[in-house]
Amino acid sequence: MRERFGISGNALKIIAATSMLIDHMGLMFFPGVELFRLIGRLALPIFAFMIAEGCKYTRNKLRYFLMVFSLAFVCQLVYFIYNGDTYMSILVTFSLSILTVYALQYFKSCLFDENVSVSKKVLSGFIFLLSVACVYGLNLCLEIDYGFFGCMLPVFASFFHEPKGNDNVVLKKLDNVPLNVLSLCVGLLFLALESGGRQYWAFLAAPLLLIYSGKRGKANIKYFFYIFYPAHLLLLEFVNIIF
Repeated sequence: MRERFGISGNALKIIAATSMLIDHMGLMFFPGVELFRLIGRLALPIFAFMIAEGCKYTRNKLRYFLMVFSLAFVCQLVYFIYNGDTYMSILVTFSLSILTVYALQYFKSCLFDENVSVSKKVLSGFIFLLSVACVYGLNLCLEIDYGFFGCMLPVFASFFHEPKGNDNVVLKKLDNVPLNVLSLCVGLLFLALESGGRQYWAFLAAPLLLIYSGKRGKANIKYFFYIFYPAHLLLLEFVNIIF
Protein backbone atom coordinates (compact mmCIF):
# COMPACT_ATOMS: atom_id res chain seq x y z
CA MET A 1 0.00 0.00 0.00
CA ARG A 2 1.33 3.40 -0.98
CA GLU A 3 2.14 5.73 1.88
CA ARG A 4 0.20 8.96 1.94
CA PHE A 5 -0.37 11.99 4.09
CA GLY A 6 -2.63 11.45 7.08
CA ILE A 7 -2.81 10.02 10.59
CA SER A 8 -0.37 7.30 11.63
CA GLY A 9 -1.16 3.85 12.95
CA ASN A 10 0.23 4.80 16.36
CA ALA A 11 -2.10 7.81 16.55
CA LEU A 12 -5.08 5.67 15.60
CA LYS A 13 -4.22 3.12 18.29
CA ILE A 14 -3.88 5.89 20.90
CA ILE A 15 -7.35 7.15 19.91
CA ALA A 16 -8.72 3.61 20.18
CA ALA A 17 -7.05 3.02 23.56
CA THR A 18 -8.42 6.31 24.91
CA SER A 19 -11.86 5.42 23.60
CA MET A 20 -11.70 2.02 25.29
CA LEU A 21 -10.62 3.60 28.57
CA ILE A 22 -13.55 6.02 28.46
CA ASP A 23 -15.91 3.15 27.62
CA HIS A 24 -14.77 1.07 30.59
CA MET A 25 -14.84 4.08 32.91
CA GLY A 26 -18.45 4.60 31.93
CA LEU A 27 -19.25 0.92 32.42
CA MET A 28 -17.74 0.83 35.91
CA PHE A 29 -18.30 4.32 37.35
CA PHE A 30 -20.94 6.10 35.25
CA PRO A 31 -23.41 3.41 34.08
CA GLY A 32 -26.14 5.98 33.62
CA VAL A 33 -24.12 8.21 31.29
CA GLU A 34 -24.58 6.85 27.78
CA LEU A 35 -22.01 9.23 26.24
CA PHE A 36 -19.12 7.23 27.75
CA ARG A 37 -20.34 4.05 26.04
CA LEU A 38 -20.93 5.78 22.71
CA ILE A 39 -17.39 7.18 22.67
CA GLY A 40 -16.19 3.69 23.43
CA ARG A 41 -17.62 2.39 20.14
CA LEU A 42 -14.63 3.87 18.30
CA ALA A 43 -12.22 1.36 19.82
CA LEU A 44 -13.27 -1.91 18.18
CA PRO A 45 -13.23 -0.86 14.49
CA ILE A 46 -9.91 0.98 14.86
CA PHE A 47 -8.21 -1.90 16.66
CA ALA A 48 -9.72 -4.40 14.20
CA PHE A 49 -8.39 -2.40 11.26
CA MET A 50 -4.94 -2.21 12.83
CA ILE A 51 -4.96 -5.95 13.57
CA ALA A 52 -5.51 -6.49 9.85
CA GLU A 53 -2.61 -4.15 9.11
CA GLY A 54 -0.45 -6.01 11.61
CA CYS A 55 -1.22 -9.33 9.94
CA LYS A 56 -0.27 -7.85 6.59
CA TYR A 57 3.04 -6.27 7.57
CA THR A 58 4.39 -8.49 10.34
CA ARG A 59 7.68 -10.19 9.55
CA ASN A 60 6.96 -13.06 11.92
CA LYS A 61 3.39 -14.31 11.73
CA LEU A 62 3.79 -16.86 14.51
CA ARG A 63 5.28 -14.34 16.94
CA TYR A 64 2.54 -11.82 16.18
CA PHE A 65 -0.15 -14.39 16.93
CA LEU A 66 1.58 -15.73 20.04
CA MET A 67 1.98 -12.25 21.52
CA VAL A 68 -1.75 -11.60 21.33
CA PHE A 69 -2.76 -15.14 22.28
CA SER A 70 -0.36 -15.36 25.24
CA LEU A 71 -1.68 -12.13 26.69
CA ALA A 72 -5.23 -13.36 26.11
CA PHE A 73 -4.45 -16.60 27.94
CA VAL A 74 -2.96 -14.80 30.94
CA CYS A 75 -5.88 -12.37 31.14
CA GLN A 76 -8.45 -15.16 30.93
CA LEU A 77 -6.63 -17.09 33.65
CA VAL A 78 -6.67 -14.04 35.93
CA TYR A 79 -10.36 -13.39 35.21
CA PHE A 80 -11.24 -16.98 36.07
CA ILE A 81 -9.18 -17.11 39.27
CA TYR A 82 -10.42 -13.72 40.43
CA ASN A 83 -14.16 -14.15 39.90
CA GLY A 84 -14.76 -17.36 37.98
CA ASP A 85 -15.52 -15.41 34.80
CA THR A 86 -15.36 -17.49 31.61
CA TYR A 87 -16.34 -14.65 29.26
CA MET A 88 -13.72 -14.44 26.51
CA SER A 89 -12.08 -11.00 26.23
CA ILE A 90 -11.35 -8.95 23.11
CA LEU A 91 -7.85 -10.46 23.08
CA VAL A 92 -9.40 -13.87 22.47
CA THR A 93 -11.54 -12.29 19.74
CA PHE A 94 -8.47 -10.89 18.01
CA SER A 95 -6.49 -14.12 18.46
CA LEU A 96 -9.16 -15.90 16.42
CA SER A 97 -9.18 -13.00 13.97
CA ILE A 98 -5.44 -13.30 13.34
CA LEU A 99 -5.61 -17.02 12.58
CA THR A 100 -8.51 -16.48 10.18
CA VAL A 101 -6.72 -13.61 8.44
CA TYR A 102 -3.68 -15.87 8.00
CA ALA A 103 -5.93 -18.49 6.41
CA LEU A 104 -7.33 -15.83 4.06
CA GLN A 105 -3.82 -14.68 3.16
CA TYR A 106 -2.80 -18.25 2.33
CA PHE A 107 -5.89 -18.72 0.18
CA LYS A 108 -5.27 -15.51 -1.78
CA SER A 109 -1.57 -16.22 -2.26
CA CYS A 110 -2.45 -19.64 -3.73
CA LEU A 111 -5.40 -18.36 -5.75
CA PHE A 112 -3.42 -15.68 -7.60
CA ASP A 113 -0.22 -17.68 -8.08
CA GLU A 114 -0.13 -19.22 -11.54
CA ASN A 115 2.44 -21.77 -10.40
CA VAL A 116 0.13 -23.26 -7.76
CA SER A 117 -1.91 -26.30 -8.79
CA VAL A 118 -5.69 -26.24 -8.87
CA SER A 119 -5.87 -28.82 -6.11
CA LYS A 120 -3.77 -26.65 -3.81
CA LYS A 121 -5.94 -23.63 -4.62
CA VAL A 122 -9.02 -25.64 -3.66
CA LEU A 123 -7.34 -26.92 -0.50
CA SER A 124 -6.36 -23.38 0.56
CA GLY A 125 -9.95 -22.25 0.03
CA PHE A 126 -11.19 -25.15 2.13
CA ILE A 127 -8.73 -24.24 4.91
CA PHE A 128 -10.04 -20.67 4.95
CA LEU A 129 -13.68 -21.77 5.04
CA LEU A 130 -12.87 -24.30 7.75
CA SER A 131 -11.21 -21.58 9.86
CA VAL A 132 -14.32 -19.39 9.53
CA ALA A 133 -16.53 -22.35 10.47
CA CYS A 134 -14.36 -23.12 13.51
CA VAL A 135 -14.61 -19.51 14.71
CA TYR A 136 -18.37 -19.66 14.26
CA GLY A 137 -18.53 -22.93 16.20
CA LEU A 138 -16.43 -21.55 19.04
CA ASN A 139 -18.81 -18.61 19.31
CA LEU A 140 -21.69 -21.07 19.71
CA CYS A 141 -19.87 -22.80 22.56
CA LEU A 142 -18.27 -19.82 24.31
CA GLU A 143 -19.15 -16.23 25.13
CA ILE A 144 -16.59 -14.34 23.08
CA ASP A 145 -16.43 -10.55 23.15
CA TYR A 146 -18.34 -9.09 20.16
CA GLY A 147 -19.23 -12.57 18.91
CA PHE A 148 -18.64 -14.07 15.50
CA PHE A 149 -18.78 -10.85 13.50
CA GLY A 150 -16.42 -9.19 15.97
CA CYS A 151 -13.92 -11.95 15.21
CA MET A 152 -14.49 -11.41 11.49
CA LEU A 153 -13.92 -7.63 11.47
CA PRO A 154 -10.15 -7.85 10.79
CA VAL A 155 -10.93 -10.48 8.13
CA PHE A 156 -13.26 -8.03 6.37
CA ALA A 157 -10.56 -5.35 6.63
CA SER A 158 -8.06 -7.78 5.05
CA PHE A 159 -10.26 -8.80 2.15
CA PHE A 160 -8.58 -6.53 -0.43
CA HIS A 161 -5.05 -6.77 0.96
CA GLU A 162 -2.60 -7.61 -1.79
CA PRO A 163 -1.07 -11.11 -1.47
CA LYS A 164 2.66 -11.05 -0.78
CA GLY A 165 4.78 -11.63 -3.86
CA ASN A 166 1.93 -10.62 -6.13
CA ASP A 167 2.67 -8.49 -9.19
CA ASN A 168 -0.89 -8.13 -10.49
CA VAL A 169 -1.55 -4.44 -11.19
CA VAL A 170 -5.30 -4.72 -10.51
CA LEU A 171 -4.78 -6.34 -7.11
CA LYS A 172 -2.26 -3.67 -6.17
CA LYS A 173 -4.76 -0.94 -6.99
CA LEU A 174 -7.55 -2.66 -5.05
CA ASP A 175 -5.41 -2.64 -1.90
CA ASN A 176 -6.10 0.93 -0.79
CA VAL A 177 -7.31 2.57 2.40
CA PRO A 178 -10.81 3.64 1.23
CA LEU A 179 -11.65 0.16 -0.07
CA ASN A 180 -10.24 -1.53 3.03
CA VAL A 181 -12.29 0.79 5.26
CA LEU A 182 -15.39 0.13 3.17
CA SER A 183 -14.85 -3.61 3.56
CA LEU A 184 -14.48 -3.17 7.33
CA CYS A 185 -17.74 -1.19 7.37
CA VAL A 186 -19.52 -4.13 5.73
CA GLY A 187 -18.40 -6.25 8.68
CA LEU A 188 -19.48 -3.50 11.08
CA LEU A 189 -22.91 -3.50 9.48
CA PHE A 190 -23.32 -7.22 10.11
CA LEU A 191 -22.16 -6.72 13.71
CA ALA A 192 -24.52 -3.79 14.24
CA LEU A 193 -27.47 -5.67 12.76
CA GLU A 194 -26.73 -8.57 15.09
CA SER A 195 -26.03 -6.49 18.22
CA GLY A 196 -28.14 -3.39 17.56
CA GLY A 197 -28.26 -0.44 19.91
CA ARG A 198 -25.14 1.64 20.38
CA GLN A 199 -23.03 -0.52 18.06
CA TYR A 200 -24.10 1.63 15.11
CA TRP A 201 -21.98 4.42 16.58
CA ALA A 202 -18.90 2.38 15.65
CA PHE A 203 -19.26 3.73 12.09
CA LEU A 204 -17.96 7.07 13.41
CA ALA A 205 -14.50 5.48 13.35
CA ALA A 206 -14.62 5.31 9.54
CA PRO A 207 -13.64 8.98 8.92
CA LEU A 208 -10.58 8.51 11.13
CA LEU A 209 -9.57 5.34 9.32
CA LEU A 210 -10.03 7.00 5.94
CA ILE A 211 -7.22 9.43 6.73
CA TYR A 212 -4.86 6.64 7.82
CA SER A 213 -1.47 7.35 6.25
CA GLY A 214 -0.33 3.76 5.94
CA LYS A 215 2.61 4.55 8.24
CA ARG A 216 3.16 3.10 11.70
CA GLY A 217 4.54 6.34 13.14
CA LYS A 218 8.00 7.42 14.18
CA ALA A 219 7.97 6.00 17.72
CA ASN A 220 8.18 2.24 18.19
CA ILE A 221 5.51 1.89 20.88
CA LYS A 222 3.78 -1.27 19.70
CA TYR A 223 4.34 -3.08 23.00
CA PHE A 224 2.49 -0.32 24.84
CA PHE A 225 -0.74 -1.46 23.22
CA TYR A 226 -0.26 -5.06 24.32
CA ILE A 227 0.24 -3.91 27.90
CA PHE A 228 -2.44 -1.21 27.92
CA TYR A 229 -5.45 -3.56 27.85
CA PRO A 230 -4.75 -5.52 31.06
CA ALA A 231 -3.08 -2.52 32.72
CA HIS A 232 -6.04 -0.16 32.34
CA LEU A 233 -8.45 -2.84 33.59
CA LEU A 234 -6.28 -3.42 36.67
CA LEU A 235 -6.10 0.31 37.31
CA LEU A 236 -9.87 0.77 37.03
CA GLU A 237 -10.49 -2.23 39.29
CA PHE A 238 -8.03 -0.80 41.84
CA VAL A 239 -9.79 2.57 41.79
CA ASN A 240 -13.14 0.80 42.15
CA ILE A 241 -11.92 -1.10 45.23
CA ILE A 242 -10.35 1.97 46.86
CA PHE A 243 -13.31 4.27 46.32
